[in-house]
Amino acid sequence: MLWTLVVPLKPLAAAKSRLTAGAGRLPGPALALAFAQDTVRAALACERVRDVAVVTADPLAAAEVAALGARVLSEPPGDGGLNAALAHGARTVRARRPHSAVATLNADLPALRPVELGRVLDSAAEFPRAFLADAAGIGTTLLAAAPGMELAPAFEGRSRARHSASGAREILLADVDSVRRDVDTEDDLRAALALGVGPRTAAVATGVPMGGRVAD
Repeated sequence: MLWTLVVPLKPLAAAKSRLTAGAGRLPGPALALAFAQDTVRAALACERVRDVAVVTADPLAAAEVAALGARVLSEPPGDGGLNAALAHGARTVRARRPHSAVATLNADLPALRPVELGRVLDSAAEFPRAFLADAAGIGTTLLAAAPGMELAPAFEGRSRARHSASGAREILLADVDSVRRDVDTEDDLRAALALGVGPRTAAVATGVPMGGRVAD
């Protein structure tokens, strides 16, 4: 099964405020863009991914991910938040290709490995809807819907519990740490660096203590 991934990306000026406000005063907007670039680059390199659609209202982010080969979708009108943007992205994808298998993927997975993403998507293909919990075990980094199934995203906060309650099956795989490791805090970033991040993140995060290797 080939998948279309829907990746949400908020305006860069408002992104990663916890990194900006942390002790290291890290450049939140620059890191958010680098995370998204590395996430999209790795996703497009995955054999199970047909294409990637990024939902964003940020013109710089839109131009940068489009240059990598992603399709850019505008955010829906109104202020429906993340879940509305994801539902809009899934509907737009299926308006063009009605029988698509669609999955959301967080934009802040700078250590993402194409092979690990492929394993997660292969597991998701066994269920009508499935999700992968984040490294903290509280949120969700990927939510998948097979052809003909509504995505029904319930992100933000304790989304692992909400997605489970909605009937989606949790993907329980070992050795897919790069797909679980989203980055909101300095500790998250250090953990991602230890796994090995993509080249854009590595370039921006050169001043972060405990630097890691660049991902393959």
